[in-house]
Order: sequence, then structure tokens, then C-alpha cells
Amino acid sequence: MLRSTWLRRVVTAAGLVRGSRLDGARILPASVAQMAGRFWGGTVLPQPAIRLLNWLSPFHIVNGYGLFAVMTTSRLEIVVEGSMDGTTWSDYEFKYKPGDVRRPPPWVEPHQPRLDWQMWFAALGNYQENRWFVNFMVRLLEGSPAVLGLLQKNPFPTGPPRYIRALVYDYHFTDFATRRATGNWWRREFKGSYFPVASLRQNP
Repeated sequence: MLRSTWLRRVVTAAGLVRGSRLDGARILPASVAQMAGRFWGGTVLPQPAIRLLNWLSPFHIVNGYGLFAVMTTSRLEIVVEGSMDGTTWSDYEFKYKPGDVRRPPPWVEPHQPRLDWQMWFAALGNYQENRWFVNFMVRLLEGSPAVLGLLQKNPFPTGPPRYIRALVYDYHFTDFATRRATGNWWRREFKGSYFPVASLRQNP
């Protein structure tokens, strides 16, 4: 293991000077080995590939590029609901993220839907860690046109609801047979409450 920054720079520079053919001969196997390790885990890699990756690691020649080189293995989604009486609840539908189980996934790229994207991050924690989410819920209770404009469907077109809450579900794609039989693109499992029932008004 080369721990000296100076020595690491010298060795890296020497490798670059030797020419693109040799660089390609080193980088291609290392890239393939790292990609295989990402998909199937390091336990399936042969020992020579593991030794190559360990030797090249200090030089940062091949990397898992991007903010999300390692993704989550479950899809937790926050479902926001409003109610006029605290008994019957209606969902707010977002433009891009999963909600209605019958709705197919929309085409997103190259657009970056900021709110829907932030909702994914919020589901990885709790609302106390995402103070913006509390403000979002308050704006829905106020019926803010600017915030409602970010949504696909407002279930309260004549005025804001009296109560609001948010629940968490774990979403999975259905199989082809289920989709043909039910029309559902998603199946979901209730995981619990994300945001407690809240209201801006005093109870009568």
C-alpha cells in the first residue's frame, strides 16, 4: 500500500507517461472488475481482480463515479393525504414520483423534478430531519397556489383540507400477470406514519 502522497503522484505520473496503450490495458480490467463487484459483490471476484483493485485503490484510477454509485434496495415513498373530517382521506398526487398504484412511471429525463426528488430523500429519514417538509405541509393546509402548482392532482379544488398527514409505503413493481389482471403497475406495503395528523384550525 502506497501511503505517501508524493510517491503516489510520482507512480501515477509515470503510468500516464508510458502511453495510452498500457493505460488502457490496466484501466479496462480494473473497470470491469469494479463494475462486477458493484453488481455481484466482491466475494465473486477472482483473487487476481481483487488484488488489482486493492493495488490501484490509492491512485483513484477507477472509481464509482456519481453521487449515487450505491443505490438503496427499497423504494420508500411518502404519500400525503388530506381530509375534511379526519375520517375520509384523499391523496395528493405528485407529477413524477409513485403514488397511485395504477399509474405507470412517467418519463422524466432530462427534467429534474425538484419536489419529487426531495421527497425521495425525505423518505430515507424523518420529517424532523427535513424541515422543509413541515413547511410544505403547512402550505398545503393554507392552499398555497404556488405549492399546489407543483403537484399533479389537488384532491381539494374548492379549498384546502382541515387536516393533513403523511404515510410511508414500500413500493415494488408488479409482475406482468398482476398488471394484466388488475391494471396495477405497483404494489405497496404500509410501513407507518411519516407526519402526524395536523391542522391549522382549532377543533370545534
